[in-house]
Amino acid sequence: MPQKSKIKGKGAGGKVIDTAVLKKFLKTYENHCAQCQSSASPTITCALKKCIQNGSNYLKIILSCPESSSDSSAPVLLRPLLLTIRDERYMLGTDLCIWGIPLSNQDVASLAILLELSGRTSYPFMRLEALDCGIDVWSAERLGKAIRYSQLTSVLLDYNEFRDEGIQGLVHALEGNTKLASLSLCYCNLGPPTGALLGKLLAESAVSELYLTGNYLQCSGSVDLIAAIAEHAKGLATERSAEEATSLAHQILEAQVGVHTAVSGQPETMEGSAISPVKSAEKRSSKKKGRKKKNKPALLPGPWVRKLYLADNGIDARGKEREIGVLEFSQLLSSLIRYSEQLSELDIDDNCLGELPATDILEALTDRNQGKLPRLKVKITAQISPVTFKAILKQSGKLKVSKKKRKKKKH
Repeated sequence: MPQKSKIKGKGAGGKVIDTAVLKKFLKTYENHCAQCQSSASPTITCALKKCIQNGSNYLKIILSCPESSSDSSAPVLLRPLLLTIRDERYMLGTDLCIWGIPLSNQDVASLAILLELSGRTSYPFMRLEALDCGIDVWSAERLGKAIRYSQLTSVLLDYNEFRDEGIQGLVHALEGNTKLASLSLCYCNLGPPTGALLGKLLAESAVSELYLTGNYLQCSGSVDLIAAIAEHAKGLATERSAEEATSLAHQILEAQVGVHTAVSGQPETMEGSAISPVKSAEKRSSKKKGRKKKNKPALLPGPWVRKLYLADNGIDARGKEREIGVLEFSQLLSSLIRYSEQLSELDIDDNCLGELPATDILEALTDRNQGKLPRLKVKITAQISPVTFKAILKQSGKLKVSKKKRKKKKH
């Protein structure tokens, strides 16, 4: 039996990497490509050879077509890769990326079975990218069911024209999701009806990062998307204000009781009286513990959002709602900016909001800073007056301005 070659990985903290596993993976993949009449993906073969040479783990598996190929050459297929992962029981991969490879319903079904935890082997993929793969309505729903029962926390499905029908199946399959935190659906030809579906997903699942750049939600779809999370953020802010007011009232009452005790010189025995040094020390220690816990809050399922990207979605006064729709969206968005503690990134670039909605956003950013909430990264088109723009720039944590012409969406 040949001896396994082992090399110490530089970035693995001195761990020994078994390169024989990677060599066998590469050989098995090339054999399956020959059997399936598929070309080997250059991104897979090159990455494997580099990992073998460096003695590093092969974590990010990227399946893509070669940059230049003749018409007579065989296409790159997904099937050989899936067969290789299964045959070798490859458990080191964390990212599975499929770029520009057309996927049939059978391909998506095989991928879904690989991802689902109900099988004999649980593959530890945490991130899935299926970009420009021609995924249809049936495949979108089947993939959603697999995501629900997988270990995936991040899914990118950009440049697949699901339309509203495909998203309906995907969202329905993701109901009750408690693991998936990031979902990207950029340039998927999504219209206004998608807003309510994805808004429900934000409100009732663990998804907290939503990327929708390059679609056509317009004002109505965008309003439906953020209505629930904006209302929830405002409700939480009201509760916080009530708790702070109650706490301040208790502090004033305790101070008054302490002054009365010092003047009378009588010992306190009733509940709510002066606290002994031991109890006060315990209270201080409990406060310190409370502060430590507050620094690392547990991120529970919605309704809330951390990153929201709505660039180039036709949010302007040209639709059916005209100016009223833009103002309704800006008011809801301002409420989210003003009250949400979780929101950290917001992209509404390439949308013609206008002066009045931009003023609403400025006031919300000002209130947010006065409320000492975490700083917010904002990206917005500079289609407003210089005075308003400079004010937003001053109030925002990090603001990027786009002066480019609107990009054409991919069809």
